[in-house]
Amino acid sequence: MIDIQNISFGYDRKKAKVFDSFSLQMEQNCIYGLLGLNGMGKSTLLYLLTGVLRPQEGCILVDGMDTRKRRLEMLQQMYIVPEAFELPSMRFMHYVKTYRPFYPTFDMDVLEWCMNEFQLPLTCNIQELSMGEKKKALMSFALATGTRYLLMDEPTNGLDVPSKRQFRKVIAANMNEDRTLIVATHQLHDVEQLIDHVLILKDSRLLLNKSIAELSDKYSFGLLPMDVSGDDIRYSERNVQGDVGIWLRQPDEAETAVELEMLFNAAVNGKLN
Repeated sequence: MIDIQNISFGYDRKKAKVFDSFSLQMEQNCIYGLLGLNGMGKSTLLYLLTGVLRPQEGCILVDGMDTRKRRLEMLQQMYIVPEAFELPSMRFMHYVKTYRPFYPTFDMDVLEWCMNEFQLPLTCNIQELSMGEKKKALMSFALATGTRYLLMDEPTNGLDVPSKRQFRKVIAANMNEDRTLIVATHQLHDVEQLIDHVLILKDSRLLLNKSIAELSDKYSFGLLPMDVSGDDIRYSERNVQGDVGIWLRQPDEAETAVELEMLFNAAVNGKLN
């Protein structure tokens, strides 16, 4: 479990803090979608979780271990795929042989399966890969580590449409009851069918911290029915289909899929209160 206790953090003490008395708990066996406008601290939170950044106040515990100490047993169970990165100029299998010993749960079969799904040969030369292909190779390695905590910052940036579909497939296939995945992203449609818990950040606080199941139970999403009371409508907008929105789900109403873009717009504009 990840337990964030009253943390405060800022890059410049003269400016507003990115986080101020911020707390959050994250459970195992869950895919979290970490959403927020630019500058709201999504990437910062990921680096705080790994101990690369340290809170100026409060603490973060990962399975009871303080992230500031960066203990070996904690780092062996965490892996982050950053939005921007550089890989060394070497053959991919040389990279794997160099770094896999650090992760005691590394699974070569998983690596081979992921690379095959991404249509990348294990024998590829990293230097010859496009940025999107490098990202797919790194995500394959990340999933193969078997870490309990996997963090991804804008993982679908730079991927084409087929690759985004492949991304969702390899993630879903490699989740288990012991693994927690946190995906920080602006690409809401890319993760809409993947995540099972939504976190929305704004101004150093959580606007929303709800499971997809809770949201589906409470709200309906889609074309606004004619018979829905105005008091029950929480958010509306017009698109090519007509008036769409979010409204309180009625007792006899079937559940609808959560539409993340509408949910996000509603939350950041204070419409879900």
